[in-house]
Amino acid sequence: MTTTQSPKTKANSDKQTTHYRTCNLCEAMCGIEIVTSGKQILSIKGDKQDTFSHGHICPKATALQDLHEDPDRLRQPVEKVNGEWKEISWEAAFEKTVTYINAVQKKYGRDAVGTYFGNPNVHNLGSMLYGRELLHELKTKNKFSATSVDQLPHHIIAHKLFGHQLKMPVPDIDNCDHFLIIGANPVASNGSIMSVPDVKNRLKSITKKGGQVIVIDPRLTETAEIASQHHFIKPGSDVLLLLAMLNTLFNEKLAKPGRLKEITPDWNQLAIDVAPYSPERVAQHTGIEASEIRLLVRDFAKAKAPVCYGRMGASVQTFGTLTQYLIIAFNILNGRLDARGGMMFTQPAADLISHTGKGHLGRTQSRVRQLPGFSGELPVSALAEDILTEGEGQIKAMVMMAGNPVLSTPNGQQLDKAFQNLDFMVSIDFYINESNRHADIILPPVSILERSHYDLIFHLLAVRNTAKYSPALFKAEENTKQDWEILLELSHKLRGKTDLKSQVMHKLKMFLGPEAQLDLMLRTGPYGGGLNILKGMSLRKLKAQPHGIDLGELKPVLPRSLKTKDKKIQLNRAFFMADLPRVNQHFFSEEANESARPFSLIGRRHVRSNNSWLHNSKRLVKGKNRCTVMIHPYDASALKIENLQTVKVESRVGQVELPAEITEEVMQGVVSIPHGFGHNRGGTGWKIAEAHAGVSVNDLTDDMQIDALSGNAVLNGVPVSIQAL
Repeated sequence: MTTTQSPKTKANSDKQTTHYRTCNLCEAMCGIEIVTSGKQILSIKGDKQDTFSHGHICPKATALQDLHEDPDRLRQPVEKVNGEWKEISWEAAFEKTVTYINAVQKKYGRDAVGTYFGNPNVHNLGSMLYGRELLHELKTKNKFSATSVDQLPHHIIAHKLFGHQLKMPVPDIDNCDHFLIIGANPVASNGSIMSVPDVKNRLKSITKKGGQVIVIDPRLTETAEIASQHHFIKPGSDVLLLLAMLNTLFNEKLAKPGRLKEITPDWNQLAIDVAPYSPERVAQHTGIEASEIRLLVRDFAKAKAPVCYGRMGASVQTFGTLTQYLIIAFNILNGRLDARGGMMFTQPAADLISHTGKGHLGRTQSRVRQLPGFSGELPVSALAEDILTEGEGQIKAMVMMAGNPVLSTPNGQQLDKAFQNLDFMVSIDFYINESNRHADIILPPVSILERSHYDLIFHLLAVRNTAKYSPALFKAEENTKQDWEILLELSHKLRGKTDLKSQVMHKLKMFLGPEAQLDLMLRTGPYGGGLNILKGMSLRKLKAQPHGIDLGELKPVLPRSLKTKDKKIQLNRAFFMADLPRVNQHFFSEEANESARPFSLIGRRHVRSNNSWLHNSKRLVKGKNRCTVMIHPYDASALKIENLQTVKVESRVGQVELPAEITEEVMQGVVSIPHGFGHNRGGTGWKIAEAHAGVSVNDLTDDMQIDALSGNAVLNGVPVSIQAL
């Protein structure tokens, strides 16, 4: 793409055009206004007419230009030949990929091929609709994704309680007056399983109206800084806090489930489960005094429209699934599920729930540790060992799409080594990153601005019902392919020789693209008019509304929208409370708290970052070094560590060296390292990221530490030691 002319010169030679679309770099779905002149981007700013975001954007939105114009981004397929990357044709790339995959599966069996799909896939219409076609043709049980280092507990809870893995309630933030936030930092993340633009001002509006925002976190986060209250909590002890909060509800007779009584069998039996966990018993282990725990519960119970919300910090810990379950239970016992201002369910225009399976737990297991699979995916903590451990079922090849698990999953050094041992790897990605630098072939899709967009997942998780479609901003360059075209072509070739019907269906899918399927979902959704093209929601109507369509605030939908057979909320106490003996062993046994590594490691997010793949944007990495280890002044003094001095942080699986940042932002005994860095391994294709390499926090996280109920990774509360260098 030509970028040599200045914006002023280009604007004079070409007519300026204004485009409206959704920024899809995070979950917030902010509307943006992009002004172009020919193929050059002149400006990116918030769309003030957007029905959801009303002009708000964060710094990431402007990085869309950096991603699109990035000279490091791949435009053509490449193959590694004698250690060097060489461009090859699409036809050759497809044929070689299929030949290698078939050879591996013929020699070692179907399960010898593993797959990994990264986080960006859920921000991508084509991947969401056609990724499963490729998985179906590979016919392997060894499927992995970023889900099991993120939101897996939420899916299991939705499956067990509400009857479907995607039936996840979100906080009705605009109508609540008391927001209790546990292990979440929405001001930095822009919301998570809560798609919410301009979250900072939305939170401030709660306190301006006399309400409260209370944050419980081991770090004084960006969200905690604007909150009414902040309470430090020892990493990984959230489960005890929630058990004590439920204990207080019952003991002080504050539990008031209201109409939820009728659809929640055994709700009062939770009193038996939480009886042993008084605030006094858990106070020492959580770092929160018993009186403060009781006050948290009393203030919540007396508020008119309170809601309790927990996210990443609560999910990716030793008892993440039980913690998230107790958060939902706390809302139910206070009558705050499916209630205005509480946790509510959305009604998206394209109802993904109707087009996906309900979910299943434990039908598959990982090969070495027999970790439970969920909905056909295995916990990614098992990936490296299932590659490195020889024997029947060993993974010999990998198919990756938009992922970088070496930086984003536990014990990254081990996975890095495992990828070196593969017979073959193919990656669908437009960057050469720390993971797919081990690939044999890389198939790059077009840029984000060269494809159409509709948020299937994040409209499902939004704090208001809206719908918006974004056409491609630029026509894709010649001899490039959309992600869905790559997926469909690989799937078709993996089928081998097919009959006439299969050939016709393949050509039809390639002709129609994802828009036809999206249109069908819109027409058959809750606002659709079916086959009557003049009535109800349709892609045609969305195209005519570039700023989106407002479908109204969240409304109560229970019990009719439950996907359980009896239209009841199934608490499944037998499953979730079976983890209590492990809780007792972890916190209250004689050997509890015995560790040679005295510090607890937690991660952190930044609004100018998004996992590992935005560090090649020059405008997002500028400024002071963000990859530091935060340590409390008391701990730094005891270890004779000075500010910005290089220190060594060590865990069971590895060690890293980075600057210390001495701050009271973290509690004593806790250190914090940001997620997504570690671009110092060499052999990647992004120059700016390598110049701001940092270290990977996942060189310290431990693949052997998992949440037993779900198999989810433990990324917070990892025992580490630290010393000055």
